[in-house]
Amino acid sequence: MQSDFLVVGSGVAGLLFALKASAKGKVVLLTKGELTDSNTRYAQGGVAAVWSDTDSMESHVNDTLVAGAGLCRRDAVERVVSEGPTRIQELINLGVEFSRESSGSMEYDLGKEGGHSERRILHAKDQTGFEIVRALIENVTSNSNIEIKTNMVAVDLITGSWLARREEGLPPFPDTVHGVYALNTDTGEVEVFGSKIVAMCTGGAGKSYLYTSNPDVATGDGMAMAYRAGALLQNMEFVQFHPTCLFHPDARRFLISEALRGEGGVLRRSDGSAFMKHYDKRGDLAPRDIVARAIDSELKKTGGDCVYLDMTHHSEEYLKERFPSIYERCASLGIMMESQGIPVVPAAHYFCGGVATDEHGESTISGLFVVGESSCTGLHGANRLASNSLLEAAVYAHRAVEEASRRLPTLANRPLPEWDSGSSVNSDELVVIKHTWEEIRRFMWSYVGIVRTTRRLKRARHRVELVQEEIRNYYWDFRLTADLIELRNLAQVAWLVVESALARRESRGLHYTTDFPESDPRWLRDTEMRRRV
Repeated sequence: MQSDFLVVGSGVAGLLFALKASAKGKVVLLTKGELTDSNTRYAQGGVAAVWSDTDSMESHVNDTLVAGAGLCRRDAVERVVSEGPTRIQELINLGVEFSRESSGSMEYDLGKEGGHSERRILHAKDQTGFEIVRALIENVTSNSNIEIKTNMVAVDLITGSWLARREEGLPPFPDTVHGVYALNTDTGEVEVFGSKIVAMCTGGAGKSYLYTSNPDVATGDGMAMAYRAGALLQNMEFVQFHPTCLFHPDARRFLISEALRGEGGVLRRSDGSAFMKHYDKRGDLAPRDIVARAIDSELKKTGGDCVYLDMTHHSEEYLKERFPSIYERCASLGIMMESQGIPVVPAAHYFCGGVATDEHGESTISGLFVVGESSCTGLHGANRLASNSLLEAAVYAHRAVEEASRRLPTLANRPLPEWDSGSSVNSDELVVIKHTWEEIRRFMWSYVGIVRTTRRLKRARHRVELVQEEIRNYYWDFRLTADLIELRNLAQVAWLVVESALARRESRGLHYTTDFPESDPRWLRDTEMRRRV
């Protein structure tokens, strides 16, 4: 199948890119499961943008730079902040309904979250991502120029250098993308998708950790594929742990939005005492990296299983109106927010690093645009400011389509070879995949978590390299399955995180190591990883 634009992923980045690109050419959109399967769907808090007269671009820029701990690229920050309101207005025009101050009001209810100095979070109560995805899917599914292919798991990028090596020639320079191999999980066959432009919008890799707020689809596919193809990746050591995931055996992935702390929520020990003021003068509104480390420290000191987020200063009526899904979920588990603290723990949440892109969202492989969490635009630096991720996706989806469309008339589709499965057979040892996945997630949580040491990182490196060798041997012997593809990608991402963490010999933002507990200006640079192809 040939197209002008091939989009991999159906979160806000993929849906927006597909919708905008459909005005310029034929679009094929691949999604791993259904269109609704993405991290975006679970985003509760909202999207940050300068929206009120009391706010300013300078304030939003400064808040982002402070949270990023010196590693944000200022030009990227200014670009996203300045273009953000226009992109958010486009979402509104597409049918996204953000919460207003009151019924019938024309003014939006702006929330405040950790690290923000002003109220600038547009939200749809506590289901912002779900509302954005709802509106975008309505537009995408009614667009005749977008062909949607569900249950397609991307396997690898098809690039000029790969084709040249396959034909025993020399790889071209600079490299160019020509398409993607993807497993059709309905048929079990690998299909080839050729395209003039490929937009990788595959999200993050939270499932590489034992505890995560991410859905099962977040397996780092785009990052791993791009690395294998020779693209430059940056800052993979900066994994953001959301401070407050619900601690309950029946709700392991349920997020307790940062917006609760923005509305006065207080983190407390089991004895009821507040502790955040001991860690940061901003208290409970400190950026996520500081709050997550503080909770981790408290749990280690007290031996407790969780801390508690206290919202009892608000009435039942207010909590049901402002946080309906969170209230309902907690109540279903016997936790009444108006009268008791919510048990919470940190969990892997967001990758601030990813595939390095330029101001248009293009990677170092020509024609490969990477948008959303799988990219590294320079906006987040060493720590993402709350609610900046949806904004980044909206801004760079627009910029990527603009640049790709400008170049489209000069490009042509290229005939591509079918997938060669060789002599592989169906596996009768699927238990191996399950056990290996669990092993990766456990040693990543234990050795490459919120607080790190060189000793633990080296242990993780040794383990992940052994796992990768096992996967390589297994991968080429058996027919592909979605689980095997995801396992291969998770192991690749785990290795990238470990190697990047070992390379940064300081503590900065989300990367904290007890061996180098202070920030060092000599390390005020991006960590870069690139595979020679």
